[in-house]
Amino acid sequence: MFYGSSRPISLNEKQAAVRLLELRKTVSISAMPTRRSFLRTSALTLGSSAFAQTATPQKTVLLQCGWATKNIGDIGHTPGTLRFLEQYLPEAKVILWAMNTNEAVDAMLMKRFPKLEIVKGSLTKEGGAVQEAVKRCDFFLRGPGMGQSTDFMIHCQKMGKPWGLQGQSYFPDMVTGKDAEKRIALLNNAAYIYCRDSKTLKLLQDAGVKPPVLEFGPDGCFGIDVRDDAKALARMKKHGLEEKKFITIQLRTHSPSSPGVDDKRPQKLNPLHPTPENIADDTRRAKVYQDLIAMWVKETGYKVVIAPEVNKEMEYNKKFIYDTLPDDLKPYVVNFDEFWNVDEACSFYARAHTVICHEPHTPIMALAMGTPMMHTFSEFHSPKCWMFKDIGLEEWAPEFDATPTTKMFEILMSIHKDYPAAQAKVKKAMAFVEERAASQMKVLKGVIKA
Repeated sequence: MFYGSSRPISLNEKQAAVRLLELRKTVSISAMPTRRSFLRTSALTLGSSAFAQTATPQKTVLLQCGWATKNIGDIGHTPGTLRFLEQYLPEAKVILWAMNTNEAVDAMLMKRFPKLEIVKGSLTKEGGAVQEAVKRCDFFLRGPGMGQSTDFMIHCQKMGKPWGLQGQSYFPDMVTGKDAEKRIALLNNAAYIYCRDSKTLKLLQDAGVKPPVLEFGPDGCFGIDVRDDAKALARMKKHGLEEKKFITIQLRTHSPSSPGVDDKRPQKLNPLHPTPENIADDTRRAKVYQDLIAMWVKETGYKVVIAPEVNKEMEYNKKFIYDTLPDDLKPYVVNFDEFWNVDEACSFYARAHTVICHEPHTPIMALAMGTPMMHTFSEFHSPKCWMFKDIGLEEWAPEFDATPTTKMFEILMSIHKDYPAAQAKVKKAMAFVEERAASQMKVLKGVIKA
């Protein structure tokens, strides 16, 4: 019993008694509580006090992502990864360190994830928003990408913060060449590393990278579920497109990511001054897509949309593909004249018959929307092309230069001729993606003891 006991009264019990006395002063004599209600109120007050002492504080995950807005793949990483976090770690608070987002992207993210906190700025700014977010977080999560930065690793180590990589790809020079031992040592400090492709996984394993967990884990973009149906339907109406009666295509060209800007990476994926060999490659690959377009239109009568994953490719795909098409084919081909956000793109891809792309993230979005895809890859761009093989879709990922147009058309028509089977194949691949995402989030939950 609370009263009449010979043991000392605890602080919680004293606080509860004072609170009950205060409550009694606020009611009239006729409304005084009965002994039964008094005991019930006492129990509730003491119980809530005990719960407050034992409840686990909310854990905070700081996600570094949002790499760029001129590429819907770089936009799509963020909502996809956030969806995985929301679904499999709902008890955690998430802060997004947005590296390069704009007002439209921020609004889209806040609409879908209203509890999200967004910070921007530099990790090197003393007392800045990013450094403060690192201080507040329980875990630093580097989002999907090809970046080879190590500054966040060094900072987290200095601050004593656990960190991990989600959906990472690396070129070999991450673990070879000058200072490779230092970079490998930093990678070994990760709580976990999830590689989005088996080639990167093997690269790290062979280099002796041994964090507690080193496994395959899907690119965060696979988790995407943002939609803007109104804009997508308006675009379809503008161009006379019918649901499931058009395919999409986009070529990746050797061209600068922004006007006047050269690619400083040794791989020169986006050169300011393409070599004659670069231009020859672009011309030859464009002809493959042109022939595929002609075969598709002749066989089905359905339209083709040159749909951009990257803003710069609107200009170059028009130049290399659309402008040189025969006049009798152009009425069946739509070349977009305006870029889009990833939510509209997802709604559009959900209504496409099949999505074909030289870039990898447009096909990922298609799969997330339940739409079949074909990734005509060039491994020169990065090992991330192997993602599709790793989730069981190898036959839908032909190597561009080694695959004749007739074979690409055969793959496309196999999808067309048994579309329900193709959709079932998408569903199976995405089930594996979800299993891997759930597994990764379970590991994260264990690290932060959420």
